[in-house]
Amino acid sequence: QVQVVESGGGLVQPGGSLRLSCAASGRLFGIYAMGWYRQAPGKQRELVARITSGGRRTYADSVKGRFTISRDNAENTVYLQMNSLKSEDTADYYCKVEDRIVYWGQGTQVTVSS
Repeated sequence: QVQVVESGGGLVQPGGSLRLSCAASGRLFGIYAMGWYRQAPGKQRELVARITSGGRRTYADSVKGRFTISRDNAENTVYLQMNSLKSEDTADYYCKVEDRIVYWGQGTQVTVSS
């Protein structure tokens, strides 16, 4: 079995920062990529940021320059540093692990509000 555990969500004021963490453990064969997706109420799940084992990063246009994704390959952990948060960043954030098959975490809620 594989476990994907996210942490770090919460309530923050506009302009503030949060750091999300995601750790994968269990029967993994070699993670190719890890990433963060988000889903706001009434909207489809969308890519926020993704990083491959080789360090190639992809960001949604809406978060470029504000969010930074990083990864610890040895620990199968991915981080998302979110700065200059806006109300439109409010969503449930999900970690995606691309191994031989894809695994998803349960999600962590991020609320940006004054």
